[in-house]
Amino acid sequence: MIAFIITTIICFIIYLLLTTGSGTLGLWSIEEILLGLILSLITGFVTRNVFVKKDLRMLNPVRWIIFAWYVVGPFFIGMAKANFDVAYRVITGKINPGIVKISPDLKTDLGITLLANSITLTPGTLSVDIDEEKNDLYIHWINVKEDVLKGDSVDCKHICGNFAKWVRRIAE
Repeated sequence: MIAFIITTIICFIIYLLLTTGSGTLGLWSIEEILLGLILSLITGFVTRNVFVKKDLRMLNPVRWIIFAWYVVGPFFIGMAKANFDVAYRVITGKINPGIVKISPDLKTDLGITLLANSITLTPGTLSVDIDEEKNDLYIHWINVKEDVLKGDSVDCKHICGNFAKWVRRIAE
């Protein structure tokens, strides 16, 4: 029950933030508030066990501050660098695509999901598959460098920089 309540409240707050200033009564209209409440209740019921786990670890506000810092800091810088790298490779044609395996040593599903999404959002890389037993990620990489391959895997730092370190701070 606590997971349902927490998820519903968070969904309602996000809805209110996304619709701020679009109403006629203050910042929102009555219809918008009612619609937001109904949608938040439905979303809270459907996703209650996805967002909030039994340990309530992600309700710690420090983790959310670290996550916000990660998004505006290391992730944004990594994404900007990747954009320039992809633009260079498209212009010059120096592309050596391939699928590689990385082992980020993350233990939680949230950590693996956050890292996989960060890699996918970064230009030039795409998360293709997850080995659920070992929590290894298979990544399509636009420029596989032969000198960084260790057998069938690549060091995580070559693909996603320090994303795994930040994700470990946030989710584990």
